[in-house]
Amino acid sequence: MTPPFEPRRRTRRRIAILLFDGVKALDYVGPAEVFVEANQAVDDYEILLVSPDGRDVGTSLGGTVSVRCAATELDAIDTLIVPGSELPPQQFARGAVLEAAELLAARARRVVSVCSGAFVLAELGLLDGRRATTHWKFVPDLARRYPAITVEPDAIFIRDGDVASSAGVAAGIDLALALVEDDHGPDIARQIAQLLLVYLQRSGGQSQFSVPLRARAPQASIVRRATDLVDADPAHPWSVPELARLVAVSPRHLGRRFREELGQSPAEYVTAVRFDVARVHLESGMSVSAAAAQSGYGSPEALRRSFIARLGISPSQYQRRFRSALAASGAATADPTLELVS
Repeated sequence: MTPPFEPRRRTRRRIAILLFDGVKALDYVGPAEVFVEANQAVDDYEILLVSPDGRDVGTSLGGTVSVRCAATELDAIDTLIVPGSELPPQQFARGAVLEAAELLAARARRVVSVCSGAFVLAELGLLDGRRATTHWKFVPDLARRYPAITVEPDAIFIRDGDVASSAGVAAGIDLALALVEDDHGPDIARQIAQLLLVYLQRSGGQSQFSVPLRARAPQASIVRRATDLVDADPAHPWSVPELARLVAVSPRHLGRRFREELGQSPAEYVTAVRFDVARVHLESGMSVSAAAAQSGYGSPEALRRSFIARLGISPSQYQRRFRSALAASGAATADPTLELVS
């Protein structure tokens, strides 16, 4: 009796994630989980953890992770993902890691970096002439060391041809969702985002997360005295001459000290503080007009321009997103307009 015909199973896309000692765990676990969740719907991905020499690696969590094989043991793959590390790039983006990444990139349809993994791609020249991003704290170093790359400091992730880069940690999830959407369409990507309780596409850029982390000048510095004045009354119409007079130095000297200690001008600092204050007021439920007045903006339109310039969204859009996130995190509503996936 002839056995029933069984169609040959289609080969799954091989996602190779290059691990190394000191790799940041969330940089690779987050994207990997996106593809694992995708398999519940499409069973299309084979996730392969590899290392340069096939040995297990130590991660940022302090534990050891087993890998499938050495980079040299893989032939054709669909996607190469290079995660980052809290180690300085010059310590991990070198030697065997570079050699393994170069080998795998030549065998991949597309190449992806997460966080400071962008330095590995940059060292190999894979980002030359392209737009790319990395975690905001690594942006200045990436731009300085690799002038052939157009570094986009505020992007969550960027795809430029067959090479993509992300800002790091949770941004690797954003990028992986985008890759699944490329492969299988928005409905599958939306389903995965719902399962993982994340946004399918976040509004705004990295600055919405990095803005509150403003640098602080030393306690005894004249810059610290000036910034304390601004922090205490951000709505005051501060000028450089007034601040300089209050800390008993010339405006030119104050500006120079701001640049040396904070890397920005007094006016830029005032703008950042006002933006932070406005953002907090909006999160508390204050109207756009009231938030503008309380934070020192001349008008609601001025606040709107500032939000669009910094985050790419209006104050009202930001406020709606913030309320949606609160509602979803507390499971307080079933309203479909407040779901995490946009």
